[in-house]
Amino acid sequence: MHSLLPAVVSLLFLCYGAYVLHSRGVSRISLTFFLLCTTTFCWQFTWAILFQLHDEHEAALLAKLGYLLILFLPTTLYHFIAELTAQRGEGRWVALSYAVAGVLGVLLLTSDWLVAGVYRYFFGFYPKAGPLHPLHLLQTTAVVGRGLWLLYLRQRMAVSTERTRLRYCLVSLLIYFFASVDYLCNYGMQFYPPGVLFVATSLGLIAQAMVRYNLLADPLEVAATIAHEMRTPLATIRNQSRILSRCLPDLLAGYQRAVEAQLVAPTLSLAQVQYLHQINQYIENEISRSNFIVDMMLASARAGTLNRSDFANHSIKKCVDEALASYPFETSMREKVRVRAAEDFTFFGSDVLLVYVLYNLFKNALHAIKSAGRGELEIMLAGRQLTVTDTGSGIPDDILPHVFEPFYSTGGTGLGLAFCRKVITAFGGNIHCESQAGKYTRFALSFPTRPIDLNHRR
Repeated sequence: MHSLLPAVVSLLFLCYGAYVLHSRGVSRISLTFFLLCTTTFCWQFTWAILFQLHDEHEAALLAKLGYLLILFLPTTLYHFIAELTAQRGEGRWVALSYAVAGVLGVLLLTSDWLVAGVYRYFFGFYPKAGPLHPLHLLQTTAVVGRGLWLLYLRQRMAVSTERTRLRYCLVSLLIYFFASVDYLCNYGMQFYPPGVLFVATSLGLIAQAMVRYNLLADPLEVAATIAHEMRTPLATIRNQSRILSRCLPDLLAGYQRAVEAQLVAPTLSLAQVQYLHQINQYIENEISRSNFIVDMMLASARAGTLNRSDFANHSIKKCVDEALASYPFETSMREKVRVRAAEDFTFFGSDVLLVYVLYNLFKNALHAIKSAGRGELEIMLAGRQLTVTDTGSGIPDDILPHVFEPFYSTGGTGLGLAFCRKVITAFGGNIHCESQAGKYTRFALSFPTRPIDLNHRR
């Protein structure tokens, strides 16, 4: 009877991990989620068997086998959070945590320092903590605490939709962490380990987040879907605007004649009448800007599955000229753009994607200039490097290390610079940002001297 609950929960976790891997496809996030589910399955399923044994020697062997997998459980949780929050810089610490768990695993199998036999409780056998067991508890506290802190910081900075998903994940993993109450049983406290209940509750919350908020969806894929759906209302607005442009001049002319004939009171000022004459152009400009944003988001999504076989040699100067000619500058903002030291060179990649990279950099720079109320945008080509510098508001020191992280934003979507890095990296180059708050921001794009070996990079 006591084995039923951990057996059911363990099987649910295994099935759920397999479902996510199958339905979402193989990715860094789905793989680490499957690893977390598999480790949890091993933990709970081993205990379900352990509670049924009657031979103490067999129970001690199974307890060690089960604990070998438990040693890796905190690290898999940390690994999942690091991938979910796109904290690539945590990779070395994740690897170190796996290495520590491996060392503890060797000690577990070769000595009684981690698990020193078993206790016989009313529900069955349970592992007895050895003298070095607190090292495992210390590692668990460190890595899980670090993971939850990363999740907390990320959800504070994320945009609204992403923030909701991350909050669900944060709450569910906090509940999952309470399953560590089971460690008390390792130290002789006899009670039926309630950790399985916390695990089941956590599973339910993650399941709800998956169904309602598409928790493990690729952020760029979600953004591309939203962007694509914006095409229809924008097209409808443009059609209605064109109808308005045909009818409004006649209506305004009739209004003017009625005012001159003193048939109606002049309720509109001269400035309002002039604005109405140009309102269609204003609407067209806004629709163009909106479609421009949609195009950039769709390009960001396509960057996730770049077809490198389409890459070719292109002129960097032609791409800059194309970006400047087609970017929808606001009034007078084009005058703030300067191109200096335009030393042309050839790069191997996609000219279309590079133009979209420049669009993103222009957009950020002009926003910084507008926010600061001063500054200019400088573009420089020299030595196989393209730099885009603005003397606007700059980037604060605490934000600068995160600017290339997907969905990390203080006001926009958080997609643009992640897209830029993905594209330039695919070209075999690098993109670097330096900034000083209140003074300037500079993005430096470096390109390789020769075409990249695509087979080698794969």
